[in-house]
Amino acid sequence: MSRPDPVTPAAPVVGVLALQGDVREHLAILRELGADARPVRRPEELLEVDGLIVPGGESTTMAKLARIFDLLEPLRQAAKDGLPMFGTCAGMILLADRIEDGVAGQETIGGLDVVVRRNAFGRQVDSFEGDVDVVALDAPFHAMFIRAPWVEEVGPDVEVLARVAPGEAAGEAAGRIVAVRQGHLVATSFHPEVTGDPRIHALFLDVVRESSGDRHSRTT
Repeated sequence: MSRPDPVTPAAPVVGVLALQGDVREHLAILRELGADARPVRRPEELLEVDGLIVPGGESTTMAKLARIFDLLEPLRQAAKDGLPMFGTCAGMILLADRIEDGVAGQETIGGLDVVVRRNAFGRQVDSFEGDVDVVALDAPFHAMFIRAPWVEEVGPDVEVLARVAPGEAAGEAAGRIVAVRQGHLVATSFHPEVTGDPRIHALFLDVVRESSGDRHSRTT
């Protein structure tokens, strides 16, 4: 009797919040890594994904559009319910619980127990690029910082994944926290989608797969 063919695990379904920002770039990298990547603009589309990327762009505009499209509250609930989310640049701001230098009444999705300084690499420090050491990567990641935030404070459950290395180009940014993780939530100050290096997206897909397994075990 022949053995049955092995079951190939289904590709994780990962959405990219498609209200504004670097949507196509994230979708392209996710598809390159074998994910079923989809733009998310409506609450019903959010229900169909195993994970979500909140891309770079303009954080206040994205929050306003999320409110207009009736997505802000579903996004907040999804974060509370354990949906893996990965915020890049403006996405980091949107996932933060607290913001420094935000505009009056600025709203966020929240979930990350951090204080993020908005436009830290724009108004305070020149935008730049440089290598950063990221936890779980075996070689430095070449990061692009474009009017980016940085993390000023982290809560006790937040893991620091990367800091800006000291050096002449770093200036005031040296030592600043630029990547964090808190359980199912990941955020970077920089734009990994524009470098051609898929390793950080691959790390997020690992978070998605782990979380999907955890959610499945809780419902069976």
